[in-house]
Amino acid sequence: MKTKPIYISDLHFEHKLWKSQLEFQRDELKSFTRRLEEVVVRWTDKDILSNIEKYQNNFIRHNEVIDTLLHEIGVQENKLTAFAISHPIAIDHVHFDDHSEMRESVETQQTIYNKLKKEFMRFLTVAM
Repeated sequence: MKTKPIYISDLHFEHKLWKSQLEFQRDELKSFTRRLEEVVVRWTDKDILSNIEKYQNNFIRHNEVIDTLLHEIGVQENKLTAFAISHPIAIDHVHFDDHSEMRESVETQQTIYNKLKKEFMRFLTVAM
């Protein structure tokens, strides 16, 4: 699939938006982890404890994915910055390749995260 050209300001805007969304997810995961700590002391039921462990593992994995995506975004931002510094006059006129693969990765993460969040909220209604 051929990617369409895009301006650096558009790429930068999307990078900032993604970083903000991913940082928000990371903050929510911290809150969810604290909530699990509250749940674990209330239950001895093996099914509930099994779900707690499942969510702990999911939260760890999501944090890993967030770290990877934030790193990839940072690498792209560094490349754009280096280009802007070395070509300050042409920067507003140069087209870049769209970062559709990165966009798809971030959108996939968002979809999976939202599903996890919804399931976790349902779990909390039972466990709390």
